[in-house]
Amino acid sequence: MKPEMGQLYGGRYRLETRIAIGGMGEVWQAQDERIVRKVAIKILKEEYLGDPGFIARFRSEAKSAALVEHEGIANVYDYGEDTGSAYLVMELVPGQALSRILEREKKLDQEKVLDIMAQTSRALAAAHQRGLVHRDIKPGNLLITPEGQVKITDFGIARVGDQVPLTKTGQVMGTVQYLAPEQATGKTSTYATDLYSLGIVAYEALTGKRPFTGETQMAIAMAQINETPPALPENVDPRVQSLVMNCLAKKPNQRPESANSLAIRSEGLLREKRRAESGSDANTDQLEEIEEKTIAMQLADTAPIPKAPVIWPWLAFIGLMVVSVGVVLAAIFSTPGEIVQPEPEPEPAEQVDPQPETESEPEDNASESVVIRYEDVEGRSIAEVTSYLNNLGFSVNAVAGQVLDGQDSRVRTVYSATPLGNIPVGEEITVSYYVGDYSDETNEIQEPVEPIPDEENPDEPTEGEPRPDDVSNEDINDAPAADETTN
Repeated sequence: MKPEMGQLYGGRYRLETRIAIGGMGEVWQAQDERIVRKVAIKILKEEYLGDPGFIARFRSEAKSAALVEHEGIANVYDYGEDTGSAYLVMELVPGQALSRILEREKKLDQEKVLDIMAQTSRALAAAHQRGLVHRDIKPGNLLITPEGQVKITDFGIARVGDQVPLTKTGQVMGTVQYLAPEQATGKTSTYATDLYSLGIVAYEALTGKRPFTGETQMAIAMAQINETPPALPENVDPRVQSLVMNCLAKKPNQRPESANSLAIRSEGLLREKRRAESGSDANTDQLEEIEEKTIAMQLADTAPIPKAPVIWPWLAFIGLMVVSVGVVLAAIFSTPGEIVQPEPEPEPAEQVDPQPETESEPEDNASESVVIRYEDVEGRSIAEVTSYLNNLGFSVNAVAGQVLDGQDSRVRTVYSATPLGNIPVGEEITVSYYVGDYSDETNEIQEPVEPIPDEENPDEPTEGEPRPDDVSNEDINDAPAADETTN
């Protein structure tokens, strides 16, 4: 039955105003007459009701989405099947979808884009911790409240949309402008899939257009798989460009380590921009800036940072032993012609108090420290940074980090270092740098070809030759329509 004003669903939700129509259903504002509150109810289209598998997935995903509680995710209150349809009851979020804002304003400033990326990443991190991948991050599913808070919607439908064909009975079910390459080739969606889609959203918000276009959805899907996104405008901060392009890496393992890591990097850039605009004194905020960057770079690594070993008891013990040996040697050399008697042994304990000696040593060492800032190492070659830190008295642990194309100018440049700030001389500083991928791999859709060793010609080279990637183009999945609406 087609939804109409005044209809009652589940014996409690009375339809009041239709908010919008999406690719899979209609969104209405309704009154929950049982507890007297306004809700949003998404009613599935009749054409999907004949597919029991579709309804089962819709029901299962709705239950899973209700388990995620986060301020950045629209709450799911209820699910039901009534009046010849299936429906999902959600929190009614005041405000409007990001898609409407972009239609009106075309582009957003960099601070606003970073804020949206940070809030969305935080909410995605909460969902990922519960094992849920949204699979359909796009402007239409990001609601912006009047206070600027971001709310993600449609967790209850995302997985269902990922399971159905791109078209059904001749009707376009959704667009592919925000699909990750692994989605477009029918592979399993991962947490990195959501980060790719969020990168597309950020690119569109900064430029006013999507990075990949085409005359057909198939052409757009092929572009997502094979083409490199156009460069962002030069007026965009290079650090923001790097962050967005990192999200748009074709391979999932080359994108940010996690949604939490992406949130930290976005928040760090946002704080710097806001501080620069406020005109605050750089000298006053120097230590605070160093501390914030240090925390951000440490948290970006998903592996836990080991705690420094406790060495003070050993230093005290060694100091005591040194003093004791010194006293014994002094006694020996002061009376060279006499045999040392056992009586002098207790004298070191009575005459020497080792505690002041052990306390003075760390004070001297603590005074020998150097302030290392993020700007001192960022963007410089690994060789230059290693030489710089070694000259200051630090040891360097160089770590090969994110993989870039071999032709990228950032190859072998440093992008991360820890710890930072006021560091005692002699400590080890871990430095991460970009490495180049010099393979000739492509993302063209081809059958996998495994190299076959030539037993008759063992001298023929079998390594270093380019091998095409195995990329299929089967069952391109669909996502909801770009013109879908809030909630």
